[in-house]
Amino acid sequence: MTKELAPYRADHVGSLLRPAHLADARAKYFQKGEISAEELAEIEDAAIAEVVVRQENVGLRAITDGEYRRSFWHYDFLGMLDGLDLVERDRGISFQGAELRPVFPVINEKLGFPDEHPMLDHFRFVADRANEQPKISIPGPSCCHFRVAPEDIGPEEYKDLDALFLDIAETYRKAVLAFYEAGCRYLQMDDIFFAYLCDSRHRREREEIGQDPDWLIDRYAWMMRESIKDRPDDMVVGMHMCRGNFKSTYAAEGSYDPVADAVFNKTGIDIFFMEYDTERAGGLEPLSLLAKGKQRVMLGFVTTKTGELEKADNLKRMVDDASSFVDIDQLGIAPQCGFASTEEGNSLSDYEQWRKLELVVSVAESLWGGV
Repeated sequence: MTKELAPYRADHVGSLLRPAHLADARAKYFQKGEISAEELAEIEDAAIAEVVVRQENVGLRAITDGEYRRSFWHYDFLGMLDGLDLVERDRGISFQGAELRPVFPVINEKLGFPDEHPMLDHFRFVADRANEQPKISIPGPSCCHFRVAPEDIGPEEYKDLDALFLDIAETYRKAVLAFYEAGCRYLQMDDIFFAYLCDSRHRREREEIGQDPDWLIDRYAWMMRESIKDRPDDMVVGMHMCRGNFKSTYAAEGSYDPVADAVFNKTGIDIFFMEYDTERAGGLEPLSLLAKGKQRVMLGFVTTKTGELEKADNLKRMVDDASSFVDIDQLGIAPQCGFASTEEGNSLSDYEQWRKLELVVSVAESLWGGV
């Protein structure tokens, strides 16, 4: 079967609600020690094989593993890098109405991307089973800085942020090429901290530790461009931005105005997944900064935080509103975030999740004649 390649008109960020039996198996292995790693892998393999088929059955062309092997959308990947470790502490990061599990990344040694990073095999597993295009989502390079406290950066050379950013970019450059060698032609990097730097509270917190938010925005864009600049021409790279997603809560708010130019014009990214499901994301005006050409914005009008199904006519109207700022040929539609950025998942049912994905596909078919 010939796979239609990205970009698409309908897509999703990547994470999906974990089936109950999978969540139970992970608890039995990680928390209770009641099953072996081999037994857990068999259960994960079967669940992923099933969810690959379910994605294809609703009409999606970009197929992921639902991030079923992960606890977090970001920390699992980071903890598998050379030089970066995950530690547990007393209190986690606060969201609006919830607190993240107290896991924190710590940079102890020089950063690097290992040749046998486990997520390369995670991708291969999906690629071997998907009839449509396999995609993997990994945290973007800014996560290696934004989520690591200054006191948790051990190497003396990394006290100079330019040196740290240079090594982060090199680590990700190797990651991008390694995924390409593994067969990946559609890589997504979730660089949500651009959106966090649109929030006055987060900007103030950065200033309080001596970091200029606007300088960070520019450097984060530089890291992304450096990370992907050597990718072959047949590799498409997407980037997701949101304001936090844990048990249907959020951690930031603010329009894209402070970051839009850097994100659209300095990162080199092909596809932008942009959260737009609430007023917390501001207006559509920043879309006008997208250059004419082949780049595409996946409008995140469908929320993953609640189960209430959006109305198709409203979504079509919102896409029409967006087309007053950017050519509709450079637009697509997707949920605003993943359905389970952490394995706990958001506050909606499995049935509601799949109805939303079906809706995204049907709206795309109606507006663009296909996905």
